[in-house]
Amino acid sequence: MPSTNDPVRLYREFATLDAVSRGRAQLVLGRASATDSFPLFGYDLADYEELFEEKPDLFLRLQREESVTWSGRFRPPLVEQRLHPRMPAGGIPTWIGVGGSPDSVVRAARYGLPLMPAVIGGHPQRFAAHVELCHRALDQFGHAPQPVAQDSLGLVADTDEEAVETWWTYWQPVAAQLAEERGFHRPTRERCLQEVDRGALFVGSPETVARKIVTMAHDLRLSRFDRKYDVMNLPREARARTIALLGREVAPRVQELLTKEPLHV
Repeated sequence: MPSTNDPVRLYREFATLDAVSRGRAQLVLGRASATDSFPLFGYDLADYEELFEEKPDLFLRLQREESVTWSGRFRPPLVEQRLHPRMPAGGIPTWIGVGGSPDSVVRAARYGLPLMPAVIGGHPQRFAAHVELCHRALDQFGHAPQPVAQDSLGLVADTDEEAVETWWTYWQPVAAQLAEERGFHRPTRERCLQEVDRGALFVGSPETVARKIVTMAHDLRLSRFDRKYDVMNLPREARARTIALLGREVAPRVQELLTKEPLHV
């Protein structure tokens, strides 16, 4: 979340990560769904919007310019600063994560960055209008078309039944705690099954998950799908099994299905 993170520190951290990973680093800039970090770092929540305008702007300038002269409200100015270690020319792949705000979609287009909706609840297809808005805004800002990705929660197991039981066992207490802390709906098994069946949870067997990914790829004109599977306290074996099935069965099946019915992005 760049709103409460210092862009200079963020740049150096990811430049180092990119170097040690031999060019594999990527990041998603988003406002996040919680505001806990604002008082921790001495920021006023009333500056929410202005912080997210100023800090990503500086971070992207640090990526795209060799030396930066800059001033703003929330950190000391920079005068012809050239940071080390250096990222590759133009920076590393950077996405703008959105959770439903059209302003964030337009912001991604203004910067000429790819869009990544974080779909953690409800029907993913509701983001189709955001995707269309992004494409129109990119054109209006004079930028080339950019890819769109989706980030969602899920788990893969050998059968649908095993996946659902494992997910519910470990997701329910986490969701209940979040509901108490943030005022969300309390989790019920019925609501969970609805999310698995036609909502934002990608939980099931390799075939079930692959088909759901392909459906979303068509509906949202996706170029990429990211899966967050590390629910708190989920056993290591379930995480490892998800990773293995994603690589060995889900990804090849997605490619097979997309070959039969190609995307139009």
